[in-house]
Amino acid sequence: MFRDKWCGELRDTSAGSNVNLAGWVFRRRDHGGLIFVDLRDRSGIVQVVFSPDVSVEAHGLAHDLRSEFVISVQGEVRCRPEGTVNTDIATGRVEIYASKLVVLNESAPLPFTLEDAAEASEMLRLKHRYLDMRRPELQRNFIIRHKAAKGVRDYLDENGFLEIETPMLTKSTPEGARDYLVPSRLNPGNFYALPQSPQIFKQILMVAGMERYFQIVKCFRDEDLRSDRQPEFTQIDIEMSFTDQSEVLELVEGMIGRVFSDVLDISLEKKFEVLTYKDAMERFGSDKPDVRFGMELTDMADLAKASSFKVFLDAIESGGRVKAILGKGMAGLSRKDVDMLTEDAKAFGAKGLAWIKVKGGFESPIAKFFTEEIMKQMAERVKAEEGDMILFVADTDSVVHNVLGRMRLDLAKKLNLIPEGFKFLWVTGFPLLEWNDDEKRYAAMHHPFTSPTDEGIAKMLQMPDEVFGAKSESPELSSLTAKAYDLVLNGYEVGGGSIRIHRKEIQRRMFSLLGISDEEANEKFGFLLDALQYGAPPHGGIALGLDRLVMLMVGAASIREVIAFPKTQKASCVMSGAPSVVDQKQLRELYIKLNLPL
Repeated sequence: MFRDKWCGELRDTSAGSNVNLAGWVFRRRDHGGLIFVDLRDRSGIVQVVFSPDVSVEAHGLAHDLRSEFVISVQGEVRCRPEGTVNTDIATGRVEIYASKLVVLNESAPLPFTLEDAAEASEMLRLKHRYLDMRRPELQRNFIIRHKAAKGVRDYLDENGFLEIETPMLTKSTPEGARDYLVPSRLNPGNFYALPQSPQIFKQILMVAGMERYFQIVKCFRDEDLRSDRQPEFTQIDIEMSFTDQSEVLELVEGMIGRVFSDVLDISLEKKFEVLTYKDAMERFGSDKPDVRFGMELTDMADLAKASSFKVFLDAIESGGRVKAILGKGMAGLSRKDVDMLTEDAKAFGAKGLAWIKVKGGFESPIAKFFTEEIMKQMAERVKAEEGDMILFVADTDSVVHNVLGRMRLDLAKKLNLIPEGFKFLWVTGFPLLEWNDDEKRYAAMHHPFTSPTDEGIAKMLQMPDEVFGAKSESPELSSLTAKAYDLVLNGYEVGGGSIRIHRKEIQRRMFSLLGISDEEANEKFGFLLDALQYGAPPHGGIALGLDRLVMLMVGAASIREVIAFPKTQKASCVMSGAPSVVDQKQLRELYIKLNLPL
């Protein structure tokens, strides 16, 4: 037997017992007569002492041990002498006096030390991911991920859900991100697509009478990457029949609350705060706001109208907005620092950034365009005090919200305004559609199977056909609201869902609204449309990003830290070498001929 105990489970209550341990050499220290080895396995670290008084043979072998050698040890658990207890580790009150040592495998010199892995480049760590994953910090991430996934399964099982797998090889329906395509050898010239989500299949499972479905499933999207995005990711997929929005939200609140309690021993609010999409955008400039701190966006249009500042007046005249945020304690910034803020605003899409410092009065290049009384009212509106700075953006609604929303987050980080902790938030009442100016048509803000509100359905059925084929924005269509909801945690969207369209005529009307003809709808989604005509129940659900949720639970900066074998920002695996060139024979079997650019 290699082991009968885990390293990390030994305590002073085990003193006097003999144990078999196995693991990796984390550190080795030779103190002359005694050799100390920190032995590590997945559970933790324990100190092993090699003494010639206990075993001359084991002591002799211990001289040759090096970092990451794999060993098994037999010995007696003893309490550490007074003054040598290590309070930094759970096993710090005991040590093992080894009577036997077996070297199971040696290790080559490491490309980076596990203790200093954080200083190694990420590319080097990803290339040797099997070493990187030996780090206790990273192993903790995967233990938490496992417990979170188990907690989800247990909770949903208790609530009557069935775990059902859906296909990995499915049909390409390019309505969202770019699909990953898989050629079919048995059907030359035809391709499968890896699923961006199981959306259509889970709706069909509701038509099939499964009533409550879930799976923790891989999804694939061929899109540009960033810290919280990967080409393959894992989502918690949930669908329910005979449900409404309030029931879905209540279920998820209970599930998340259970996971955080069981895994992190943290008690969350039983009911999460709810914001409408409109309120989120108006107050925070984002549909996934971090509401752990203030610095809300404040409308200044009425006060701006009383000025002679042409930039503000032109924005208002053209139907735009003038809004501001408060920079707490920022009046002391140098002109160079303010210029850098202005460049940030421009990088986010603004034409410029206006500002007023509250500094023994009001100090600003634009102060001459405002009366003293107007500037006092502006300061009062954002609750500015001596030493603060008011930052303004004037532009279209979308530009103002995007710029100030992003600046709000950046400044909060720089000013250390964001408290620790977890703050969940529901955002509801999303627009059903968003206008694509490049394609001159509407697109679904979530996806084309999201149900409008009951009032919206009534409007859609009464709208004349010419509204649906319009090549410009329509106030009627822009006003439609969806039965959609997003779950936000600390400024990250961790889940999104909706009540679905369950009637065939409404789904066809929705496709028509999106510029999808009957022929195209049948080509792409015919099997769903067919299913809807056979007594489809009202249904809805949600998909939660497991990677992103765990990333936030463990406090990681990137989802790569909670995915065992992640891809780089170029969607490659530097450890395995994927993607790679394949043999010409394989291509011929798939009837594929490459036509690569020179």
